[in-house]
Order: sequence, then C-alpha cells, then structure tokens
Amino acid sequence: MDYRITTDSNSDLRPEFIAEHNIPIIPQYYSFGEEVFGDEKNMSPKEFYETMRKGELPKSMANNPAVIHEKFETILKEGKDILHIAFSSALSGSCNNVMVEARQLMDKYPERKILVFDSLNASLGEGVSVYRAVELQKEGKSLEQAYELLMAEREHVNVWFTVDNLHHLQRGGRISKTTAIVGSVINIKPLLCVTKEGQLQSSGTVRGRKKALKALVSNMEQALELDNYGKDRIVGIVHGDCMEDAVYVKELVNQLGFKKVIINDVSPSIGTHAGPGVVGLIFYGKEVK
Repeated sequence: MDYRITTDSNSDLRPEFIAEHNIPIIPQYYSFGEEVFGDEKNMSPKEFYETMRKGELPKSMANNPAVIHEKFETILKEGKDILHIAFSSALSGSCNNVMVEARQLMDKYPERKILVFDSLNASLGEGVSVYRAVELQKEGKSLEQAYELLMAEREHVNVWFTVDNLHHLQRGGRISKTTAIVGSVINIKPLLCVTKEGQLQSSGTVRGRKKALKALVSNMEQALELDNYGKDRIVGIVHGDCMEDAVYVKELVNQLGFKKVIINDVSPSIGTHAGPGVVGLIFYGKEVK
C-alpha cells in the first residue's frame, strides 16, 4: 500500500521491530541537567535507569517540529502518504505539534495525505496500535481503512501499570509528598491506568511488590472481552530495568492462554515520569473508562 506508518519514541517499540518494518520514529527528548538526549545522542534504558538510581532526575521535553517536518517531507517526496501513530494528546503537546506540521505539509503537497491517529495512550499502549497498523497494512487495508479501524479499537486498548518508587509520581504531581513518604514507609504500591481520555488515573493500592504485579493480571482478567478480542491479539509487558518482574507477569499472562506476549523496555522519555521499577501490562479488552 502507498503509505508509510510512523510513530514516536514514546511507543516503546523494539529496535528490531522498527527496523524490520522500516518505521520512521519521531524522537521524544529528555534531559539530565543541561544535557539533552533523544535523537543522535541517546542513552540505553539500562544506562538511563542507573542514572536515575544514582539520584539524578531527568526532565521530559516535547518533540521538535523541525524534525517532524523533515521526516514527513522525506516520505511525501517519495510519493507516499503517512499514517502517524501519536502519543496521547492529553499527556503532551507532541501530538499537536505533529498535527500542525501535517497540516502545513498537506498544504504544500495537496496530492498527499497525512492521517494522525491520536492513540490517547502511552508506552506500548501507543505501540500496540503500531503493531495493529502494520497488520492492517499487510492485509491490504487502505490508509483510510486502517485509520478507521484503529479509531474503532482505540478505547479497547487497556493499560495498567505499577511503580516501585512513589517519589517519581510525587515529583510529577500525580500524588502528594505526604502520600509518597507514608506510602514508601509502609510499602504501598499504586495501581494506575490510562483513561479513555488519554490521562493517567490512580486505581487503588496494594501492599507489596508481588501483590501489585499479580493485581495487574487480575485487572486484566476482569477486563477481557474474548468474543471480540481473542487470545491471538498481542499482549504487551513493559518494564523500567526490572526484567525479572516483567517475566513474572508474563508467566501469569501465559497461564491465561495468550499466544503472543512481548516484553519491551520503557523508554527514557516515558521512564522520566515513572522511574526505575515501573511495570506495565497492555492488552485489548473492554472499553476503558
């Protein structure tokens, strides 16, 4: 089909998947002090989380309109349209930056189309829509057909996650300082999800790491909708430099009979807000609330 699928680095896709399907990536930037990373200069997830564990605190930054423009225009000049899978517009201005550049380029190249799919999600919650778009393109779906199918399924992408250190949520304004201090003392672990509006929402707490990981899978069991989204659909697990915990969650998910369960790293641009020890579970199921 005469369109390219693009996304941003917040989608937490594996490098080999990106290379195999030739997916252009719009970098999301982050910084430690005055040093900016995210494009030619980057850190591996392990390096990033080790730096955070040493006490250095990163900041996230939006994407660069000039980079968006350049990457998109290169594709348009090849005579191809674009289906871009974007990070949630409710969490960042990055999606709006993409839309602005897309409109400008379509004015310049009126014979070409750029459709921007606002995933209203983050991490592999955004990434599974890229996997789905690749499947749809292989099935021969047109640009418009793929976009409409992604829209129809968007609210069925469920994302649940837990973090190991409450102070990163407190730093990002998600919880109060008092809650972070008390919760850390008594080993409270939060459960969070992404709402249908694309925002992060607290959905309860448990005591202890293992219970939190089990709760992710329990929430998944309650939210499954197997008549419409069967066990052949992709299930994603992401982690912030805590592979053992991710493997543990995968073992629990495998017991439910799912055929395709992948484990990916949480990228630095997402990990900035969650910190080392974050674990997320992504799957298709009932409409999110």
